Amino acid sequence: MSVDRINLLNLDRPAMEAFFAELGERPFRATQVMKWIYHRGVDDFERMTDLGKGLREQLAVRAEVGLPEVVADQPSADGSRKWALRLADGNTIETVFIPDGQRGTLCVSSQVGCTLACTFCSTARQGFNRNLTAAEIVGQVVVAQRLVGLPEHPGDHVITNVVMMGMGEPLLNLEQVIPAMEVMQEDNAFGISKRRVTLSTAGVVPAIDRLREHSEVSLAVSLHAPDDALRDRLVPLNRKYPIEELLAACRRYLEGKPHRRITFEYTMLADVNDSPEHARRLLKLMRSVPSKVNLIPFNVFPGSPYQGSSRPVIDRFRDILVQSGVTTITRKTRGDDIDAACGQLVGRVQDRTRRSERFAVRGVGA
Repeated sequence: MSVDRINLLNLDRPAMEAFFAELGERPFRATQVMKWIYHRGVDDFERMTDLGKGLREQLAVRAEVGLPEVVADQPSADGSRKWALRLADGNTIETVFIPDGQRGTLCVSSQVGCTLACTFCSTARQGFNRNLTAAEIVGQVVVAQRLVGLPEHPGDHVITNVVMMGMGEPLLNLEQVIPAMEVMQEDNAFGISKRRVTLSTAGVVPAIDRLREHSEVSLAVSLHAPDDALRDRLVPLNRKYPIEELLAACRRYLEGKPHRRITFEYTMLADVNDSPEHARRLLKLMRSVPSKVNLIPFNVFPGSPYQGSSRPVIDRFRDILVQSGVTTITRKTRGDDIDAACGQLVGRVQDRTRRSERFAVRGVGA
């Protein structure tokens, strides 16, 4: 009788220790194997020379280190890289690496496509197939780390930060995202500081409260509008969880946790949300939550109904916030020449929602 092999990338440290306990082994085996996989880049159990022969044979039968397949590797003129990664079921997701001096940020996907329908995001037009497993999330980091340099061979391109800001809404896949983020922070894996792991969300309020109980990561909240009427149009999830409920959840997330950080993301759309009056309304909201604001120049994609705000308009908007004491940064656009910038990731999604078909037939506003 064949035994289904477990992908060890699915296991955070406690789960890895439990797995070895089932094999009759002591907990330190989890440390040994994690170091082989994540520090040394070794997937072949026979090469894990500090494991006994019997254990190596058991692992060959019971376990595997299954990685997504790199089907495209696109470099940007600014040094960013985008990978298309094929999963075992044939779907393809995208992952982006953004180097910036000593900082290297990896933008990681959490779903195949996205269940939400934010109108300024290309990913939303691809529809949705399924959630990623923890192994498929961690696998993106493993692949990127091996392509840009392992920690024992430090260089300019080393992953120092991870943002769950690729394809999908991470809070709709918490069961898999939380253990994946634990692996990212595990010293025997990637060892990334909890302050350098950020989860981006459109505002799934109950899941923010669940995340609060299980993780210390930073939040990046996709706000994009200072009032419910406009946000209902841009981020349809707002109809279920309006701004005041979202801000209350953000305050709860910070409560009693001084090390947590919240950033509000605001995509600048010409003549939609970029006026001085919008900035003044946003300012009132920001006073209720200790946070900073990232202004994101809109990255145009085919069929988009929007245009990006001009630089003078963005600067004026930023100045209104800054002059009133709100920390505000205009994000530098990276990777737009390879469709790797915010809102441009698409992959190849076997769309169960048929949203991509509706967009193709009806066009803008479908």
